[in-house]
Amino acid sequence: MSVSAQSPTREAALSLMLRQGELTAAQLAETLQVSVQVMRRHLRSLEDEGLVEASPASEGQGRPSNRWRLTSNGRGHFPNGSEHFALGLLSSMTANLPSGMVEELLERQASDKAEDYRKHIGAGTVLERLERLVELRRGEGYVAEFHAEPGQDSWVLSEFHCSVQSIAQQFPCVCDQELELIRQTFPDCKVDRVHWLLEGNQACGFRLTPC
Repeated sequence: MSVSAQSPTREAALSLMLRQGELTAAQLAETLQVSVQVMRRHLRSLEDEGLVEASPASEGQGRPSNRWRLTSNGRGHFPNGSEHFALGLLSSMTANLPSGMVEELLERQASDKAEDYRKHIGAGTVLERLERLVELRRGEGYVAEFHAEPGQDSWVLSEFHCSVQSIAQQFPCVCDQELELIRQTFPDCKVDRVHWLLEGNQACGFRLTPC
């Protein structure tokens, strides 16, 4: 039985690994409500395509179970926009503009983008505006979600796939722009970075605490 490349289960499995990191076939099967046998066929198909890889892990007594995770190609499976053009442009700007000019331009871009975001998300509570921002970010190619912090008057915005991650690896100043963008979009909140993909975390995370 062949596994369809367009299978919703396959795409859901990739998204789960993007969000949660390493998972066994049994964990994926339980979450997606399919049999372990079906999930293993999906995983082998994804492995053949270079999207996932496995490493053995001891789960107590018995033989080790494979834990599956995305490869770099697997992360690239998610939309990332016209990053090649942006990389070339930033490289040219860095080489030809005075020192500090690129950072100034990125700061200006963050301000303009934040103004646009504020117009789109409108008024309302922090929670209402955050819900609208997440929808906007998803439309831009980010795998974004948020959750309230237990016992705290704060929320964490998580972005598991950054549409500019390849750019940020060469130009980390882009990440500073992203942090400033969130801060200016929510001027009534204290915004801190709590996770960072470039440091090996599973997502970029921003904590928003109303001032």
